[in-house]
Amino acid sequence: QVQLVESGGGLVQPGGSLRLSCAASGRIFNIYDIGWFRQAPGNQRDLVAQITRDITTYADSVKGRFTISRDFAKNTAYLQMNSLKPEDAAVYYCKFTIKTMDGISEYWGQGTQVTVSS
Repeated sequence: QVQLVESGGGLVQPGGSLRLSCAASGRIFNIYDIGWFRQAPGNQRDLVAQITRDITTYADSVKGRFTISRDFAKNTAYLQMNSLKPEDAAVYYCKFTIKTMDGISEYWGQGTQVTVSS
């Protein structure tokens, strides 16, 4: 059984920074794509950043402020968020594409709340 556990959310003032982490555990053969998404109340879940086949992409709204990265040895992904704005407030979710003995599937983290307010 694969589990993704997120951490690092919280309350930050506008202009501040947060670093989100997403750690995968279980019988993992390989992790392919990783991504971060966010969902604000009343909105759909939108892509923030992803690494797909070594290609990194960002939503236009976070380019230059957010950085996605991964640690292969730790099966962990990160999202460094700088210069945070009130409109960045949302629940952030990670998503991994993982190969296990049962095949390749997508797995989601539980979500972590990011609040940007003075």
